[in-house]
Amino acid sequence: MTIAKLIDHTALKADTSKAAILQLLEEAKTYQFASVCVNPTWVSLAAKELAGTGVDVCTVIGFPLGASTTAVKAFETKDAIENGATEVDMVINIAALKDCEYVVVEQDIRAVVDAAKGQALVKVIIETCLLSEEEKVRACELSVKAGADFVKTSTGFSTGGATAEDIALMRKTVGPDIGVKASGGVRKKEDVEAMTAAGATRIGASASVSIIKGDQSAPSKDY
Repeated sequence: MTIAKLIDHTALKADTSKAAILQLLEEAKTYQFASVCVNPTWVSLAAKELAGTGVDVCTVIGFPLGASTTAVKAFETKDAIENGATEVDMVINIAALKDCEYVVVEQDIRAVVDAAKGQALVKVIIETCLLSEEEKVRACELSVKAGADFVKTSTGFSTGGATAEDIALMRKTVGPDIGVKASGGVRKKEDVEAMTAAGATRIGASASVSIIKGDQSAPSKDY
């Protein structure tokens, strides 16, 4: 598999313009990234522009705080799929996890999995930078139990991003059959190699083109 096919080519900043999204989509076609990851408002445009290209359309749910209600996350998921999304990256209820309300966390994830109904892959963002090691393990276990397809490190909008150590812990926890996505701070080819060596099967990056070209002057900011 090429490096490009590991990458979700990402643009999630609030001020991302339509022109920037169109450029993102053209780059995705050119380099054949696994998907583009865009905010929900751009899903229908992305689906139209990428039809027949082999590039999937990913969007975010309950993003970036994870603090939306479960019903809202389920609605967002259904709406995204209706607009053409084939992958959704949801943020867990971080506060509930830290309060040890594990049933709440599992039900929140399961609602999105159920809303996707096999029509879209579900990736669960656990926001590793805010969690203890025990909480990271528990978040991964709950994601697997709820039927998610992937666990993912980060939104790219909190206090830190992916580390190889977290990827290794997540892979150890979920086993070989669940995807692990490294996201946040992955800006160079060497970063991708470190994450995949630790067990990542997908990479979220806004510096995707720089990674493919081996450009060492990749932007220092994510998404």
